[in-house]
Amino acid sequence: MKPILGNSSIVHLDCSGCGKQYSHLELHTFCPDCQSPLLPAYDIKKVRQQVDRDQILTRPKGMWRWWEVLPVLDPANKVFLGEGDTPLLMLPNVNRELGMTNVYVKDESSNPTGSFKARGLSMAVSKAKELGIEKVIIPTAGNAGGAMAAYAARAGIQAHIFMPKDTPYANIEESRMAGAQVVLVDGLISDAAVMAGEKARAEGWFDLSTFKEPYRVEGKKTMGYELAEAFGWELPDVIIYPTGGGTGLVGMWKAFAEQEELGWLKNKKRPRMVSVQASGCAPVVKAFEAGAMFCDFWTNAHTLASGLRVPKSFADHIILKDIYESNGTAIAIDDQDILLAQKQLARLEGIFAAPEGAATYAALKQLFTSGWIQRDERVVLFNTGSGLKYLSVH
Repeated sequence: MKPILGNSSIVHLDCSGCGKQYSHLELHTFCPDCQSPLLPAYDIKKVRQQVDRDQILTRPKGMWRWWEVLPVLDPANKVFLGEGDTPLLMLPNVNRELGMTNVYVKDESSNPTGSFKARGLSMAVSKAKELGIEKVIIPTAGNAGGAMAAYAARAGIQAHIFMPKDTPYANIEESRMAGAQVVLVDGLISDAAVMAGEKARAEGWFDLSTFKEPYRVEGKKTMGYELAEAFGWELPDVIIYPTGGGTGLVGMWKAFAEQEELGWLKNKKRPRMVSVQASGCAPVVKAFEAGAMFCDFWTNAHTLASGLRVPKSFADHIILKDIYESNGTAIAIDDQDILLAQKQLARLEGIFAAPEGAATYAALKQLFTSGWIQRDERVVLFNTGSGLKYLSVH
């Protein structure tokens, strides 16, 4: 593939494990030497010289405003459905209820296909298109499948999806509606991943599994750029993030490091990152509490929050490293507390959050009560999707 003169400043892919570099002009999955995710690296010095931070405000809305620190070279390959620039909302009634002053929610439910997965899959499918890929495959707990199906349809790429049989009905139907071939699996996303991997190897499908290709994380990274911009280039004190595969947590931490290197931040104080999981599937919490650098596979995983039912993330070592570096924490929430928080958010603020997003509110209450979060700290909860997608069909 010949390089095209565009605005992206991508220079290569870095292995997050052994540090080996790979060409971004070639098709890569993850590092074959150490089995670690690959992360795009950029010529930050060039961006700092050529880009006026405040001019980005004048560009058309959406996550592609941050073109220079995104990996797609040719704008013609951008597969765009309106993703990004989701609302950052102050929660006045939550603040009053808890006795806090600065709690916000970044509401990702307004993305295409109703969740934050649109960001990562827009980026991954765009880069797949640029690299000449004609068919993509993914295992999913739900929302990623619907997002991949939509973006693949728009790009003219075949899509194949493996998802657990108990995936929310809306996720199954939206994937089929967009033309994807959907296989329902007895088991968890880990079982779906095995089947997707086998089919990918046997039939030449490109696997878009979380962190098994380098580019989904770059779409999620844009949440970190939007946050910094919204707060006038001062980062919040705490980010509370629901963690399954962990792409968003890793992506935002990467974004903050890039912003610091760009000189865009007014101070160098980064947020404390909080990883929220469900009590029935909490591999990151267990590893964090043990001071470990890797997660054990969580057996017999169960939770109503399907996006949190991930027994082990492929990027577990990066997630844990970022939490430790941020002086953050990890917390597990019971399903009944998730349901209670979902009702409270809807009744207090009119936000019908996905169970995964509601879990962040339950975590906030526990962390504030324990004193880990202070009254006046600026805290951002992430609602990763719309609660409407989890309604059962009768």
